[in-house]
Amino acid sequence: LLGSRLVTRQTGSEGLPINALLIEEPTDIGRELYLSALVDRASRRVLFMASSAGGMNIEEVAAETPERIHTILVDPVAGLQSYQCRKLAFHLDLEGKQVRQFGDLMHRLYDLFLDCDASLIEINPLVVKSDGGLIALDAKINLDDNAFYRQPELVAMRDLSQEDEREAAAKEHDLNYITLDGNIGCMVNGAGLAMATMDLVQLHGGRPANFLDVGGGTTAERVAEAFKLILSDDKVRAVLVNIFGGIVRCDLIADGIIQAVKEVGVEVPVVVRLEGTNASEGLERLASSGLAITTAADLTAAAEQVVAAAGG
Repeated sequence: LLGSRLVTRQTGSEGLPINALLIEEPTDIGRELYLSALVDRASRRVLFMASSAGGMNIEEVAAETPERIHTILVDPVAGLQSYQCRKLAFHLDLEGKQVRQFGDLMHRLYDLFLDCDASLIEINPLVVKSDGGLIALDAKINLDDNAFYRQPELVAMRDLSQEDEREAAAKEHDLNYITLDGNIGCMVNGAGLAMATMDLVQLHGGRPANFLDVGGGTTAERVAEAFKLILSDDKVRAVLVNIFGGIVRCDLIADGIIQAVKEVGVEVPVVVRLEGTNASEGLERLASSGLAITTAADLTAAAEQVVAAAGG
């Protein structure tokens, strides 16, 4: 296993490198259960989810046998209550000492969830051993990166080899970047506008290569770094820049685009749509730059042009 790549539904087709192995003693398994705590954004509370169908993909259970999934919501003021733990335990057909052990596990899981600013803690499977005891056989934790500033010990455990190289580099420059499988690079300011831009690219027959939000208060330097990130993906055949200048000035964005194209040596078509503060000045700078940059009058035209430039 060491030195190979692990491919799962979570990793995608490229998988992740295996740099270490954790070897555990065999467990005599009686039953496999599922238990998780996560943020329920609709209710703005911590939600516990449990199922008797452990050891398998919980999404499949939700789709095929939703009646096997049981949930509770935790009041943030009252905290997790013992009766809630017992309720889930009974749904899982636990009894006697198992109910108390399950309740203790849930309370410790809730404390951990709050202490480490988690967005998800999942135990799958939670095993009922042949002797009746419970053991968390496998687990994963997702942390809220907005809270990293107060979790230095957890941040120190970060393993960059398990992350997308471009996504990790983007974080160093405060850029929000997610790798996708298309061939049209997208650079946009604002997450909502970025989603709309990718939708339009897809609507006109293209495939976005990334989600990239450079932020509302971006600078020429950050635009240059964003270009470098996009072009580090060898699948990219064209780049679409869509900027709405509300907080940020479009002429500064134009300077960043020109700087990036000169520094990086862009060899793919670049389509730019600027709107908002100093948009006309920004477009003039792009037009007089002498660089192979195409400007678009509106977002629809920009999407059509970049899809055509990428080869449809």
